[in-house]
Amino acid sequence: MGNNVSELENQRWAVVGGGMLGLTLALRLTRAGQRVVLYEAAPVLGGLASAWQLGDVEWDRHYHVTLLSDNSLRGVLQELDLEKEIKWVETKTGFYTGGKHYSMSNNVEFLTFPPLSLVEKVRLGWTIFYASKIKAWQRLESVPVTDWLRRWSGEGTFSKIWLPLLKAKLGSAYKKVSAAFIWAHINRMYAARRTGLKKEMFGYVPGGYARILERMAEELVDLGVEIRMGSPVEEILTLEDERVRVQTNDRDEAFDKVVVAAPSSIMARACPQLPAEERKQHEDIEYLGIICSSLLLKRPLNGYYVTNITDSWVPFTAVIEMTTIVQPEELNGHHLVYLPNYVTADDPAWSWSDEEVEEKFLSALTKMYPDFQREDAVAFRTSRVRSVMALPTQDYSQKLPPMKSKLPNVFAVNSAQILGGNLNVNETIALADRAVEELLLPSVPECTTVSIPSEHTDDEAVGELVARS
Repeated sequence: MGNNVSELENQRWAVVGGGMLGLTLALRLTRAGQRVVLYEAAPVLGGLASAWQLGDVEWDRHYHVTLLSDNSLRGVLQELDLEKEIKWVETKTGFYTGGKHYSMSNNVEFLTFPPLSLVEKVRLGWTIFYASKIKAWQRLESVPVTDWLRRWSGEGTFSKIWLPLLKAKLGSAYKKVSAAFIWAHINRMYAARRTGLKKEMFGYVPGGYARILERMAEELVDLGVEIRMGSPVEEILTLEDERVRVQTNDRDEAFDKVVVAAPSSIMARACPQLPAEERKQHEDIEYLGIICSSLLLKRPLNGYYVTNITDSWVPFTAVIEMTTIVQPEELNGHHLVYLPNYVTADDPAWSWSDEEVEEKFLSALTKMYPDFQREDAVAFRTSRVRSVMALPTQDYSQKLPPMKSKLPNVFAVNSAQILGGNLNVNETIALADRAVEELLLPSVPECTTVSIPSEHTDDEAVGELVARS
């Protein structure tokens, strides 16, 4: 890559993948003077952040919120003139354990939480506080998360709290994951707190991600980006002159550079010229998938944004009441609930039909919530995505394939490259910014970003963070 801006001007780039990562890459590259074509296999943009129709409502296919500490996301929203519209709401957290519901949204509720003894509560609080102070997270990559949590929280707290939550977040894959996973999760939530208020605030843009993605697409088109939806990339080949050919189902074009912002499995499949070792690195990345059902209800359940579930008989891993944040008026007076189930590639749940998922999930809700009746559900729809999050296994960062491929002018920038953080929209945007500034256009003085003032973290009220970790 050249050492001055003039050598980089007017190059033609292909960005493969129209999720928030690919969209941000296209935005940054275009604003740095590049010509960009964006390919998306699906008929809509957004990937995991895309919206869909649920009954008479269009809203996010999966649940998303913005935290006060999500500076990269808030920066992009400010660029799109949407950040000022974010609605901030204080949320509450519940636990469902032993067939009973408990609130754990503040210090008092933490201290009176029946399933844990006083000693177990102290050790749990200490674990979260200690994790929030660790800076050198890389050393945690060599430690299994189960060993680390048992060491600091004790067996009782581990079995009653951490183990069910690990299964909820990771399915059976929790046994493979390093302690860096829980460190990243705790730190994101810890950074989200507001000094003085001692409350956790979640936010959303009115209209949800449908509106964010619409504005992002408008901005890209205004900047000259060619967006090609419904265009799955079949093959990426480096030519003799080091240009790169991208072949889709209906066209064949050459580019100066190509960025694959899609899961590593797609990179391995679409690039037949990859060296065997690099291909294996991509193929060896193990992804966690999700089966997530969305429900529109006539009335709310119990008012917690998230209800963490520790009882193993429940077929989903949490209850997310989105209308504790989003006003029902935005959803035609309905209440929106998500029921996620995080599963590995070999989980038998993939074989469940839509009808089976609906029956299993609604049956569980009627047992968990005595006041819930099936006729309360006015719409039910299930999303399935097999490659959601790359599992942060032990020594994960040492086994990753490079973002700069050994193929000339071909780059792999996907969510598997998120290090020191867990998958969310904020981390995805931060990865895009880092890739452009450090790898794709390092000779451009600085990419266009908007800085959002950081919120100071609060070292008190550890109990309010327990359930959210």
